[in-house]
Amino acid sequence: MAATGANLSFHSPFIHRISTTNPPPQSIPTTRPPLSASLTSHSQTLNIPTTPVSVSVSTTSTNLRADFHHPDRLTSSPARWFTPVDAGSSRLHNSPLLLYLPGIGGSGFGLSLHHRRLGEMFDIWCLHIPASDRTPFPELVKMVESTVKSENYRSPERPIYLVGQSFGACLALAVAARNPQIDLILVLANSATSFDGSQLRPLIPMLEAMSKELDAGLGYILNMVKGIGMDSTVAPEISKFLTAMSSDLPGLSEVFSVETLVWKLRLLDSACSYTNSRLHAVKAQTLILSSGKDQLLPSKQEGERLHRLIPKSDIRTFDDSGHQLFMDQDFDLVTILKGTSFYRRKRKLDYVSDYLPPTDYEFRKARESHRFVEVAFAPVMLSTLENGEIVKGLSGIPSEGPVIFVGYHMMLGLELAPLIARIYADRGILVRGIAHPLMFNKLKQGRMPDNSNYDTHRLMGAVPVSATNLFKLLKSKSHILLYPGGMREALHRKGEEYKLFWPEQSEFVRMAARFGAKIVPFGVVGEDDIGELVFDYDDQMKIPYLRRFIQEITEEATQLRSDTEGEVANQDVHLPVMSPKLPGRFYYLFGKPIDTQGRQEELRNREKAHELYLEVKSEVESCLSYLKDKRENDPYRSILSRLAYQLRHGLETEIPTFEL
Repeated sequence: MAATGANLSFHSPFIHRISTTNPPPQSIPTTRPPLSASLTSHSQTLNIPTTPVSVSVSTTSTNLRADFHHPDRLTSSPARWFTPVDAGSSRLHNSPLLLYLPGIGGSGFGLSLHHRRLGEMFDIWCLHIPASDRTPFPELVKMVESTVKSENYRSPERPIYLVGQSFGACLALAVAARNPQIDLILVLANSATSFDGSQLRPLIPMLEAMSKELDAGLGYILNMVKGIGMDSTVAPEISKFLTAMSSDLPGLSEVFSVETLVWKLRLLDSACSYTNSRLHAVKAQTLILSSGKDQLLPSKQEGERLHRLIPKSDIRTFDDSGHQLFMDQDFDLVTILKGTSFYRRKRKLDYVSDYLPPTDYEFRKARESHRFVEVAFAPVMLSTLENGEIVKGLSGIPSEGPVIFVGYHMMLGLELAPLIARIYADRGILVRGIAHPLMFNKLKQGRMPDNSNYDTHRLMGAVPVSATNLFKLLKSKSHILLYPGGMREALHRKGEEYKLFWPEQSEFVRMAARFGAKIVPFGVVGEDDIGELVFDYDDQMKIPYLRRFIQEITEEATQLRSDTEGEVANQDVHLPVMSPKLPGRFYYLFGKPIDTQGRQEELRNREKAHELYLEVKSEVESCLSYLKDKRENDPYRSILSRLAYQLRHGLETEIPTFEL
């Protein structure tokens, strides 16, 4: 595994079995105990019983993984925390604590494929439960709860992440149910709260009837089960269970017994019952991860059930993954946390300061998911230099922020993916889009598309529209994408293509001037070359069923501009229907940057700010007119001519366009 050579530090477990209440203030040290303290004896008395104490591995075993080669060590120690990653100075400031709660195997190494990246974002502690440990589930809950309370006392403004796999998900839910006042974030993979519906549960009495003195290894148990004629039902289920355990617990066959198997199954049964009876009390923010091919538990159905029962939950399903989701090579927990906006370092998510830019790999994956738009519509990118000259490419875009790109929103926002991707790929500039809140949360469950449809947008930096977020982005000198026409423009009616629907009053000019931002007006054309709008909002509102449907889904979305009148007032959510055409081409023109540096005093005047606002709007309209005229001279406007060109010159060859 990836963590084989990792340095491991340990946190003593005994303190968690002594107290489950917050300690008095005088007993809590102001700093965390050093990781260099040594463990001399498992039975030693600790001076501060309610505080997790960090200890190093003894010299006879340089890391926990070495214990798996010595079963006597593995079985002789109690449950304990260990730290698999020494992130050092690379860890982000104020990183939250992440407690990993393992599956029924108990090794604590279930996140080993993710340790390196998680270690840059979190202070990671993993729970190790030896195979010989016989701590009942309620006591394990109290152990984790004690750590949670202690660490929350140390850093009350930071959330604590409980990441649980299967059995560990039950632990996380139980702790959250008992501590609704603590800011917990749960990440649950294939929760064992569905164990009561598993085919393993009915096997417990049969296994208990077996000789308690059998101490055979894993291979002997499987041979015995097959030998008694139950291979059609019993053996496959036990085999799946043991496989799941062995992948989480190296060295299993050396320490495993029938008694241990029965204990683990009973522990799962207890965890399932205990946790399900307390689900109503879970108030924590929860991310539910479900596998579609879990052969051990009905995880997909259970994920949907938990999503319905837990108020502040979100869900992602991985159709091709099995029970050990965190060990799936194609699963990236960090990318999931970023794409779902589940990473924060304070009590409230800050879309600017908590945002982590995509890695090169994440960008490539995100671009691939929308690659068909770039391939089908072969976007042409033009920009304007400071001297007013229009050039091919994006060299006219300012390198230093803050910059606000202000432009026209094509039907359904089809222009977004190529715009964000090309600017990032060609200039290394990440553009943070100001987006409708429906991409981040829904007011209630209903018929709106699942939020997972927008994970890529969030990964690439989209933020919910608000004056506060715009202020923070400008302050951080970001490159910002703003569409004043919003949803009204992106869901326009028949015959309204390339028409701007902007508010009467400026919404961004004075704030841009406050930070000396450059405003880059831009236009994009091409939607009329890919389809014709045949069934718009006006048509749909004439049909009673569709009218009710539009009203229902609009109620699920956050209302914007509710105090505004006219065309840009809050827009009903609907899906226009387009008749496709043989694809044409997208054309972008970024106009000459308008500098507000040094104009702050001038633009405090509402009239002056409005004049600049109208100037920006006029520049966007000029960009649209320029592109509509020039594209008529593009010999490669049609996809057929582009295909012919690429067949002659190679598929990766850049396709020419009109002369400037």
